[in-house]
Amino acid sequence: MRSEGHKPQLDAIDRAILSALQENGRLSNVQLAERVHLSPSACLRRVKQLEEDGVIAQYVALLNAKVLGQHGTCFSIINLESMNDGLLKAFEQAVRDEPEILDCYYVAGSNDYLIRFSYRDAEDLERFHTQVLMRLPGVERSNSMLVLRTVKKTTSLPL
Repeated sequence: MRSEGHKPQLDAIDRAILSALQENGRLSNVQLAERVHLSPSACLRRVKQLEEDGVIAQYVALLNAKVLGQHGTCFSIINLESMNDGLLKAFEQAVRDEPEILDCYYVAGSNDYLIRFSYRDAEDLERFHTQVLMRLPGVERSNSMLVLRTVKKTTSLPL
């Protein structure tokens, strides 16, 4: 895989392949080749090259949180006690080790991190806040926003 600084040159066929796979990552190579008007062997070569270049990072199954009992989504803004390297590393490692935290972003501005997690109900939200979030290393303050309705959610990048 090439470095993240390298930007591969994508042509219209590469973009079509990527769009189709972002829509349905379970397409067989034959189905994908038909969609992008290539032979299966040429399509497979292109997909392998996109994987080697790091353009395709991984294949995953996206789960339905509500079906699994996770009815709420919460974003929490986190501010740490200080911004020393040791505390940042400890906080970030604890976040990586916590399976309930879905996303964590180090952000610019007056706040330090943005975290996303899902929860079952009010009791589960309280448990997560007191037993997980506020016990992360160095957390001084959090401000949580509960999602009322999802207007748009995508995993597809514009090409």
